[in-house]
Order: sequence, then C-alpha cells, then structure tokens
Amino acid sequence: MTEAKVKVSNNGIGFLSLLGLTFIILKLCGVITWSWIWVLAPFWGLFGIIIAILFIFASSWIIIKIVGGIANRTFSHKKTYRRR
Repeated sequence: MTEAKVKVSNNGIGFLSLLGLTFIILKLCGVITWSWIWVLAPFWGLFGIIIAILFIFASSWIIIKIVGGIANRTFSHKKTYRRR
C-alpha cells in the first residue's frame, strides 16, 4: 500500500491582521478617535510579544545571576581549623 501525504497550509488572514484592518476602517470612517499608534498596534503586536518574552528571560537571567552571586559569596567562607 502507498501512503497518502496531505499537505496542509494556512494562507488565511490572521487574527491580528483582521483586527488591524478593522481598526483602520473604523478610524478612517470616524467611528473611533484613537491615535494611529493604537490603531496600528495589532500589526506590531507580535513584535511586542517577542520583546516581552525576551525581557522576561533577560530579567530572570539577571536575577538568577545576582542571587547566585550572593549565595556563592555567603556560602563560600569555609571554616578552617588550625592544627596545633
């Protein structure tokens, strides 16, 4: 028997793109009086999500380095005993 391979692709418009187009139409028709920055926000939404994830990872890394450095400094003092 031969295997049937089905190629599925999603070429439709995404949610953020549809939301952005809706905001542009509403702005041009005068329904909303938002700034263009907020009207176009859905188009840079993915970029914002990526930046937020990078910020979370970077701040977590910095906190781990700081806490790790404090822990190493605190526990690195070993008790040494002098021989008589």
